[in-house]
Amino acid sequence: MEFSDLIRKRYSVRAYRPNEVEEEKVRQVLEAARLAPSAANRQPFRFIVIHTRGREEELRKIYPADWFVQAPIVIAAVGIPGKSWVRRDGKAYVDVDVAIAMDHLILAATDLGLGTCWIGAFDPDAARQVLGIPADAEPLAFTPLGYPADEPRPKRRKPLEELVSYERW
Repeated sequence: MEFSDLIRKRYSVRAYRPNEVEEEKVRQVLEAARLAPSAANRQPFRFIVIHTRGREEELRKIYPADWFVQAPIVIAAVGIPGKSWVRRDGKAYVDVDVAIAMDHLILAATDLGLGTCWIGAFDPDAARQVLGIPADAEPLAFTPLGYPADEPRPKRRKPLEELVSYERW
């Protein structure tokens, strides 16, 4: 698929079919995340693959929407701030690195016919408890992963002129 078609095809899926995701496809989306660029190639992140069947109740503590656990898999993106590159002014790039890797994962999933939905409005304390995330790591994003059971809605985006400046602000 052409990249421009892929980015137009991707949408936030909020209904999933019960079909299992083939292990090879799971590996492909994780490989896409692994190959993503990161500052100084530090890769200060881990991904946790969670099979939802039988764990729905505890996963709802992380994010309570029914469709979150409707997918057969949920993936947690976890940053490790202590392993991140740090800019001269002290800004750690862990969030940026995780976001780039997660974006690669989500676009790869779309290319394979899978659906995802980037989730940032989760309970980090529940995520730490349910997934055993250590104190030196930070859960930053989640996505269900499965075959879509809904249809995309039209995308509403700001016009390019509202988002881009040339030479100066």
